[in-house]
Amino acid sequence: MNGVMPMPANELERLKALADLDLDYSSLNDNLKNLSKLAAKIAGTDISMINLIDSFTQWTVSNYGLDLDQMDREDSICQYVVAGGQDVEVPDLQLDERFREKDYVTGDPQVRFYYGVPLQAGNGVHLGALCVMNKQLHQLSPEKIEMLRIIADEIVNRLKAMKVIENMRVKISEANENQRRVAHDIRGPLGGIIGLARIISEQGDENTMDEVLEFIDLIQKSGHSILELADEILSIDAKANETKLAANEFNQITLKEKLIKLYTPQAVNKKINFSVGTCANTQTIPFLKNKLLQIVGNLVSNAIKFTPADGFVKVELLIGGQEGKQDLKIAVTDSGVGIGNEKIQQILSGKGESTDGTGGEKGYGFGLALVKHLVEGLKGELTIISQPGTGTTFEVSLPQGAKPAK
Repeated sequence: MNGVMPMPANELERLKALADLDLDYSSLNDNLKNLSKLAAKIAGTDISMINLIDSFTQWTVSNYGLDLDQMDREDSICQYVVAGGQDVEVPDLQLDERFREKDYVTGDPQVRFYYGVPLQAGNGVHLGALCVMNKQLHQLSPEKIEMLRIIADEIVNRLKAMKVIENMRVKISEANENQRRVAHDIRGPLGGIIGLARIISEQGDENTMDEVLEFIDLIQKSGHSILELADEILSIDAKANETKLAANEFNQITLKEKLIKLYTPQAVNKKINFSVGTCANTQTIPFLKNKLLQIVGNLVSNAIKFTPADGFVKVELLIGGQEGKQDLKIAVTDSGVGIGNEKIQQILSGKGESTDGTGGEKGYGFGLALVKHLVEGLKGELTIISQPGTGTTFEVSLPQGAKPAK
């Protein structure tokens, strides 16, 4: 191979479109597995995969016939589908100089045939590919190819529908929060009414107005009933919050679990120690999960890329901030090659260009630009601390609003 990796002309726009879907790559299989299986059955192949491609990684979000979650982007075949924006067929991978030395050709599962269809999100943006592969030489009829394209369209429709559903869940969560606030609001005045009714009731003998006292007694009982209802609503809401986050929330524990699951394979493959730390005092405090997996994921992948074997990549999570507000603080630190001040300024100005990683990984130059774009979109700040040869720390601070009342 000549080492030149294919890249779409609209790569940054493509990555932004993928980030806007705000997908958790580890949780899509249940919604897509019937489509990946259908693709293999229609094509008559051993394997089918639904692959989404970000700056560094090909994420296999659903597959049939091959247990695979991810691979480096530069090793994938589907990157050529995304780069060209059209179907790609490789009749015999063993004869193609781009792929004949890849592990999936020389070793298990020893794939020979490949056909990939782009996942088109519109406006010339391609999120990834639906591909079918076979361990023996194979051919697809025009009718089967057309059916694969229909399945690819349905995959994109489902991804978009999942985003809509997620937005609806957020609105429902907000409605529940409004219910909680209403309950809080009515407790105060109702408590006052009950207290007033009690005082009048205690002084009732002086009034000698039996009808009034009976009426006040009814008010008191009604007030107690409403107050109990408010307490019940608050109690149910509090118990729910103890065990379940809102639809649009993570806490440090859940974010740590996601990062470990998604990025440990990349670190293990390169013999790098990958860890995620949380702050015990704040690890259960919820925060908005909007674009977090895209932001932290790109920083982690970038750190792994520029860290040599036996090094480390560490993520630290913290909730903190100044009086009256709280920020989610994320630090991604590596023991890699480091970055000079000129390069840092290029990245922060959105003009940085990536280079090859320590293991020969090919740079695409858009991962950190996407991070900067996403952080700015969330009104946050990105800071880079590094010197050549000393490793790098990327610090992200994202505002989360007012601190909750104690």
